[in-house]
Amino acid sequence: MEDRKKLYFIYNPHAGREQIRTKLSAILQIFSSAGYELTVYPTKESQDAVRQIRDLPPGYDLVVCSGGDGTMDEVVEGMMQREEKLPIGYIPAGTVNDFARSLKIPRDMLRAARIAVGGRDFPCDMGTFNQEHFVYIAAFGIFTDVAYSTRQNMKNVLGHMAYLLEGVKRLTNIPSYHVRFSSEELAEEGDFIFGMVTNSRSVGGFKSIIGRKVQFDDGVFEVTFIRTPKNPVELQEILGAIILKEIDSQYMYSFRTSRLCVECDDQIPWTLDGEYGGECKSAVIENHQRALKIRVDS
Repeated sequence: MEDRKKLYFIYNPHAGREQIRTKLSAILQIFSSAGYELTVYPTKESQDAVRQIRDLPPGYDLVVCSGGDGTMDEVVEGMMQREEKLPIGYIPAGTVNDFARSLKIPRDMLRAARIAVGGRDFPCDMGTFNQEHFVYIAAFGIFTDVAYSTRQNMKNVLGHMAYLLEGVKRLTNIPSYHVRFSSEELAEEGDFIFGMVTNSRSVGGFKSIIGRKVQFDDGVFEVTFIRTPKNPVELQEILGAIILKEIDSQYMYSFRTSRLCVECDDQIPWTLDGEYGGECKSAVIENHQRALKIRVDS
């Protein structure tokens, strides 16, 4: 008898509104019907998924994860620490799910499960931030700490509104950083309230803020820096441009690059894929083209 394919399913039982609890049996049935022998693991704590995927024994054909972008990020980090890289299926269960939205992976968990076992492998770019891996965004400044400072129960109840309310509270006291950034394409120095390096069509649930022609396997990131406003009028113009999803060249730099260096005299707190990424004075951010296999709809 031919050996069955082996699937490792890892999920965060607390992601989103713990909605996977009502769907778990149906998801496992979809996997089993696709001919897979299953191993199922609910994560227990932060960084648990990194360890589980990194130390996964040989013999598996596919890893499927369910949770928010943070869970996906941990699975990717674990995968990149392995010799044998396996395809990853993703069943989004978080509050925003920028990565899934960008790759057109549906929010419907059963449809996403079918894609995980029946879709095609898409080799997409991924990034390193001072050697730590991220999938779709590295950012600092205004709004960027909202995702990891908003209490989970508040995220669950309010969804997008929790992010926006938490962000608006910061407008009276916006941190500004004197930053030098350099790439092959552009080098600048100045005071900035925000910077992001992305491989995504959606950031914070907002689509198209980085541009409409984003390719996930082209070897370059989309970069946006926003200058510190000098007065309330400038601030309103900047916020207006963000809401309208337009680049205002008077206050913003926007370009594409495969490698970016960012330096600051002070420690800058960064977010990587919506999770706290630590503080540092200098960062080297690099694109690794087509380094990750993600299951997408065929």
